[in-house]
Amino acid sequence: MDAATRLIDKFITLIIDPTIVLIFTAGFLLFLWGLVVFLFNVKEGGENTEGKQHMFWGLIGMLVMVSVFGILALINNTFNLGLNPDYRSFTPDTSRLDGLNTTYNFSSRP
Repeated sequence: MDAATRLIDKFITLIIDPTIVLIFTAGFLLFLWGLVVFLFNVKEGGENTEGKQHMFWGLIGMLVMVSVFGILALINNTFNLGLNPDYRSFTPDTSRLDGLNTTYNFSSRP
């Protein structure tokens, strides 16, 4: 089981995280390029559709990448997975179980 955890950790660290950062960076650079094209075309009085399209798709790309992190956090909080923000270690929060008045003691360890 430990080998599988290390494999998944390496996969996330070496492939998933850099891919998300790369796509977010590409969206940001596309937005900036669209802004530059838009500003240069403002002086000429011409059509600004190319710059607007670049800015639009750059914003969409950044929105998708931010949404990925939001969806992961939503799943983590909804199902109380107890994942740390880096999504690599499991530390469940059992502090809410300490004050329960039940016949079964949830916080005791076997």
